[in-house]
Amino acid sequence: MFVDSHCHLDFPELRDDLPQVLGAMRDNGVTHALCIAVEMDNWPVVHAIAHAHPNLYASVGVHPDYEDIDEPTEAMLVERCGDPKIVAVGETGLDYFRLTGDLGWQRERFRTHIRAARAAHKPLVIHTRAAADDTLAIMRDEHAGEAGGVMHCFTETWDVAAQALELGFHISFSGIVTFKNAVALKDVARRVPLDRMLIETDSPYLAPVPYRGKRNQPAFVRHVAEEIARLREVPVEAIADATSNNFFRLFNVEPNAH
Repeated sequence: MFVDSHCHLDFPELRDDLPQVLGAMRDNGVTHALCIAVEMDNWPVVHAIAHAHPNLYASVGVHPDYEDIDEPTEAMLVERCGDPKIVAVGETGLDYFRLTGDLGWQRERFRTHIRAARAAHKPLVIHTRAAADDTLAIMRDEHAGEAGGVMHCFTETWDVAAQALELGFHISFSGIVTFKNAVALKDVARRVPLDRMLIETDSPYLAPVPYRGKRNQPAFVRHVAEEIARLREVPVEAIADATSNNFFRLFNVEPNAH
């Protein structure tokens, strides 16, 4: 079985076709999925999707790309973590690729999420793009390792992965690892310990080969596992079992809830 540790089922591309998306998950042996929040206004939709299906879970948080919004407070995030279907804080982190200028607000938002995760005893889902040094520095400064979590849709170097692993974090691979030009990332996928690895789709984006350029969906996470198995020269079942068990342990999810 496979688990999609990061998807956006509330986005219109998937929400408007949810019965088919869930059916495709079942047909491809994808037993569970984590629906990731990116902003608070739409959080009730993420929450409702998780509550409507026993094998779906949700997070609470605000993506670093969202500017000029009412900032979530630590207390707000902690309160929403009280729901048993909310298993993580995030998507949070830093993104210096899409945004420029004074991004101090982004760093403060990241700190708020880390503090909330520590207070709520929930793992973090961390996004970092063109900001690895600052991301790791804030993680250390705010003791993010006390909460633990995952570096989602990892695209950084092995050095960055090693530092995140040292802090107690997992590394999650998306469909990008199947891309022919992702040579450095394929090397990271060979080296990350199996007991610290997750797989994801980040759907509806980043569809893996052979669906690259099309709408992504949780059913396609098996192609991520198949590529990692090929790179590591192990049966795909080894990747499926390890990443699923890691998901259940990290997010405190019951494997039989599906």
